[in-house]
Amino acid sequence: MPRLAYILAASHSGSTLLAMLLNAHPEVCSVGELKATNLGDVERYRCSCGTLIRACPFWTAVGLEMGRRGFPFEITDARTDFPRSADGAYAERLLRPLHRGRVLESVRDVALLLSPGWRSGLRRVQQRNLALVETLCELTGARVIVDSSKVGMRLKYLLRNPALDIKVIRLVRDGRAVALTYMNPAAFADAQDPSLRGGGCGCDRPGEGLSLAQAARAWRRSNEEAENLLATLDPARWTSIRYEDLCASPKEALAGLFTFLGLDPGKVADDFRTVEHHVLGNGMRLDGTAEVRLDDRWKSVLTPHDLAVFESVAGRLNRQYGYQ
Repeated sequence: MPRLAYILAASHSGSTLLAMLLNAHPEVCSVGELKATNLGDVERYRCSCGTLIRACPFWTAVGLEMGRRGFPFEITDARTDFPRSADGAYAERLLRPLHRGRVLESVRDVALLLSPGWRSGLRRVQQRNLALVETLCELTGARVIVDSSKVGMRLKYLLRNPALDIKVIRLVRDGRAVALTYMNPAAFADAQDPSLRGGGCGCDRPGEGLSLAQAARAWRRSNEEAENLLATLDPARWTSIRYEDLCASPKEALAGLFTFLGLDPGKVADDFRTVEHHVLGNGMRLDGTAEVRLDDRWKSVLTPHDLAVFESVAGRLNRQYGYQ
């Protein structure tokens, strides 16, 4: 079976950086978020190789191979995301809440079974995801495909695909740093070059910013979802890593992850930027620097009032992860 390494995390926790670092191993193929949503202006969205996504030779080859397997495919309309591919408003509403634990997930599953459109849609999406993973293995010769989609609900259904061998990498980052990115994603969660932000089109992502309270709640809820989901997994199938530890000692952190995935850590390229990338995700993929550097700007940007608000909403969970 093809092996899929799934990065489970709150958004803006460093998953794109981790995906690119993993892609520096010759037996790994990482194209970022296999759900392939939120690409923005698809006419101006750039692949990590620098070309417009619709003109990228790699994604063109993926589309041709997917078509040969019986799945017409274009990366700008991948149809590999489960909620977006559910048929009808009924299933959409049921899929909107994040993972809630064993009991409530059982209730959700029973309710979804009442929708014939969901059952047939789920089967089609499972088949498309498997075909995409197999296509990436075929085109790149990789043994492991990385999916940095992060979302717990997506992982829930991928785990039910018997044709996939899934290993989970749980990535955690200080909630105060993540909250700052939610408040101003263009300035704190995108390419350094303003002209490359918004997927390469240079937009400043208006309307995306959250209040500090909303940001703290989103970070907390995403990590609660991850905890609920991991409680259902055999501990041998998942491992965890902190973004801060990855930045502090990237070689050591990656060696542990490659060993977990059954790969030889000694084969990885020293400079991950020298490897050809076709990663979808955070705008940092378009930066030119190969330096792995901790982003802790929250320490100088968040005010005492901001920190007090975060503490009231998510401080307890943040300390549970070792952040004081």
